Amino acid sequence: MESFLKRNFDVPSKNLSEEAQRRWRSAVGKIVKNRRRRFRMVPDLDKRSQVEANRKKIQEKIRIALYVQKAALTFIDAAGKKEYGLMDEVKEAGFDISPEELASITSGHDIKSLKMHDGVDGISRKISVSLDDGIRSNDLTIRQKIFGINRYVEKPSRSFWMFVWDALQDLTLIILMICAVISIIVGLATEGWPKGMYDGLGILLSIFLVVMVTAVSDYKQSLQFKALDKEKKKIFIQVTRDGCRQKVSIYDLVVGDIVHLSIGDQVPADGLLISGYSLLIDESSLSGESEPVYISHEKPFLMAGAKVQDGSAKMLVTSVGMRTEWGRLMETLGQGGEDETPLQVKLNGVATIIGKIGLLFATLTFLVLLARFLADKATHVGLSKWYPNDALSILNYFAISVTIIVVAVPEGLPLAVTLSLAFAMKKLMDDKALVRHLSACETMGSANCICTDKTGTLTTNHMIVEKIWICEESKTCNGKDTADQLLSIMSEKVISILLQCIFLNTGSEVVRGRDGKNTILGSPTETALLEFGLHFEGVNTQHKDCRKLKVEPFNSVKKMMSVLISLPGGGTRAFCKGASEIIVGMCDKIIGSDGNTVYLSEKQIKNIMDAINNFACEALRTLCLAFKDMDESLNEEGIPTDGYTLIAVFGIKDPVRPGVKEAVQSCLSAGITVRMVTGDNINTAKAIAKECGILTDDGLAIEGSDFRSKSPEEMKDLIPKIQVMARSLPLDKHKLVTNLRSMFNEVVAVTGDGTNDAPALHESDIGLAMGIAGTEVAKESADVIVMDDNFSTIVNVARWGRAVYINIQKFVQFQLTVNVVALMINFVSACVTGTAPLTAVQLLWVNMIMDTLGALALATEPPNDEMMKRPPVGKGENLITRIMWRNIIGQSVYQLAVLGILMFEGKQLLKLNGPDADVVLNTFIFNTFVFCQVFNEINSRDMGKINVFRGIFSNWIFAAVLSSTIIFQIIIIEFLGAFASTVPLNWKLWLLSILLGSISMIVAVILKCIPVREINPSVGDTNGYEPLPSGPEVV
Repeated sequence: MESFLKRNFDVPSKNLSEEAQRRWRSAVGKIVKNRRRRFRMVPDLDKRSQVEANRKKIQEKIRIALYVQKAALTFIDAAGKKEYGLMDEVKEAGFDISPEELASITSGHDIKSLKMHDGVDGISRKISVSLDDGIRSNDLTIRQKIFGINRYVEKPSRSFWMFVWDALQDLTLIILMICAVISIIVGLATEGWPKGMYDGLGILLSIFLVVMVTAVSDYKQSLQFKALDKEKKKIFIQVTRDGCRQKVSIYDLVVGDIVHLSIGDQVPADGLLISGYSLLIDESSLSGESEPVYISHEKPFLMAGAKVQDGSAKMLVTSVGMRTEWGRLMETLGQGGEDETPLQVKLNGVATIIGKIGLLFATLTFLVLLARFLADKATHVGLSKWYPNDALSILNYFAISVTIIVVAVPEGLPLAVTLSLAFAMKKLMDDKALVRHLSACETMGSANCICTDKTGTLTTNHMIVEKIWICEESKTCNGKDTADQLLSIMSEKVISILLQCIFLNTGSEVVRGRDGKNTILGSPTETALLEFGLHFEGVNTQHKDCRKLKVEPFNSVKKMMSVLISLPGGGTRAFCKGASEIIVGMCDKIIGSDGNTVYLSEKQIKNIMDAINNFACEALRTLCLAFKDMDESLNEEGIPTDGYTLIAVFGIKDPVRPGVKEAVQSCLSAGITVRMVTGDNINTAKAIAKECGILTDDGLAIEGSDFRSKSPEEMKDLIPKIQVMARSLPLDKHKLVTNLRSMFNEVVAVTGDGTNDAPALHESDIGLAMGIAGTEVAKESADVIVMDDNFSTIVNVARWGRAVYINIQKFVQFQLTVNVVALMINFVSACVTGTAPLTAVQLLWVNMIMDTLGALALATEPPNDEMMKRPPVGKGENLITRIMWRNIIGQSVYQLAVLGILMFEGKQLLKLNGPDADVVLNTFIFNTFVFCQVFNEINSRDMGKINVFRGIFSNWIFAAVLSSTIIFQIIIIEFLGAFASTVPLNWKLWLLSILLGSISMIVAVILKCIPVREINPSVGDTNGYEPLPSGPEVV
């Protein structure tokens, strides 16, 4: 079985090839009862190809609009421009331009039309908006009415009745319905009303119950996925409205909004550039062109769906929703479907194998029953005489055979994965983890390495300036007192230059909120500096009179940001801020307390580096600030990179998050290696890593520059020892992930928040983007969004990933046991007695217990602490382990022995006499069989431990399913005998049924004491689960 599964049903967790997808679909073949339901969560590859072709067509149109616009505009000028009328409704609303014309200016990159309307200023007047204060909130409704809302056409969600229809597409149920109708017709003709109705009506009612339970389960899953999908699309953007900066959902964006864009943002609507610095836009998702585009006042057009690769800007929204090209493209993007997960594919394989076996047994059962019937008829009556009852008997044999197929083809296996994942994703959403891709939750259970960022993930990301080294003096910061101390010992010139660098060389802003209080918008590091600078508020305000000429924003490659400003008294000055070692390397002078600059001596450089290292060893982030006064010959190529004067070194405190040390320890206990990959100083990184428990005595801390210089052979020896990588570039993170996966076959989870982290997030097995600090680009490349940026949440995702895998194993064990027993008991009985002890109605009820209800009970078990005390499941591990086979075979043997003895010796053992002895015995066998499954369901809660009752009442779903199964079993036996071919049992037989069922728990204890050695996947591979404890250890 395992070799068949590995050959045909082994697929990667990410980036599935079409060839692999078609291979397993082909291997499933025709052994599918209900193709619509079973493949509901599997993408239609032909439809996907069609969607992809449509997407490329739209991209080609956009590309032509973007890159062939000059020729098009020349043609339009020659042919005459399209005239846009202004409707009365638009005029009455106070706007002087039609929505169509406004949209066409941006989508067509029509610079001539823009100039005709007096540029961005003219457009802003025509749509009644102030470029400084933004729109008024009370104008939102009228703007949405005239210009449209910022939403895209989405595929309508499926109604409950569509799921009912899907459930009715089951071929075996359709055949059983036909059999039931024929049974009713023949029954009425032979036995009259109402007795002739019972058998057929019983089957129809059972089918109705199966269909409704299935449809309700599937519909609830779809609602969960819909809620998660809605959560995925929640994107907030900074706008100016009513003169105040505020965050709004992209869906609330309207034409006229002033949007603030920064690195990693997705442009939320079409618009025009108002102002900005070094704005570099990636339009590949729109046009397919990989070359980024610089946006300037000469080319001010910004299109929805593009991503900010560098720089920052303010944008005026000109069209939203379906008036944008992105809106038309989004209409096609959601129709391709999400890739299937490895477990879904593997369980499709298991269902296929069991289905083939079941089909064989069902056919043999029908042939044996038919042969015995014909032989008996030939002996007693002769084959020449036929009666309506004969047709009814043959029809009943056929219905039993079809029902065996219903039970034997475990359609619920692949769908149990979906159910388990939907449940896990919903719980993770409550725990601040948004799973974007189904397979991620599943794969996270196999992760044996987490490469995590430091800032914001291991630390709180709430930063304050703890220390400052300025003018060769180190000070511990204490708010206003520190400001007063610095003012008393330093000249006004030093303070002025310091504040200019803090307030002008920043990507953050100090804005006044509606309550009149100052709020700082930006990264936590810059927020800490601005808060420090605000303590000097009112002392020196010269920075407010300076004008920015050029800005080079911070990025993780340069590890610095720079600005060129025009001074109020004339002249220009450059400021830079960033990683301490880099900035110090750019400086050849230092500013003194009197404001004069002196050249750096060797001793001073050593003192500076000592200060930096001392700060870093105290787990402080270090940041250097420097300036350079420019002469008349301004460097046209950009802001200078050398000849700077050092202003100060800041030590910024970012405490470790509470609970991180415990979470890291939990990972280590679970066989998951945690590696810190950070852009910070190596001493800071080591101090934090030791505090978190990541860096051990035998572990290695390395700088990115050292790592990237190593050869592949050196990396092979080095990588297993690496626990901390400091001063790393995004490329280093990508290289580490690639090597961990290719050289060591590890399942790697990676965290990231910046735009440059996207390649590593995409390359990893599980990409984890930060919800608070993460950019939209990073989130789009990720599989899971950690909403609270907390490392403990990542560990929780791993817990739920393991729970999903183990829950599916429990369900497979339970279902295979029911399959084996149901198949064998009917087949053996057919061969020996010529009848089947379990009728079609009874088998349909058993199918519901083991399929939909079994999945609900076992696939929704929450994780427990034991799951994080053993290594993760390795790549290529067998889904059905030897432990599972031990339990399946042991339970099947016990159940078959009990039911076999009851079938052949039941009357004597139970002392049953009289005309109803056969039906009482069959009812008792059916009841015992069901209670064996009830107790085996409890056994399946833990495949290796004896105590299966731990946490049973904390899982209300399991308790509810078990209770409802028992209650409905009582109803079937005691009240629905006419439909289910049962009779009421006395209290002794009820007690005996429960007792025989409960003995399966004693059998389970005995089985769990039989030692089982699992096959090691490969020598030296520690990724597989350790063998579950057996013998005395199990207790």
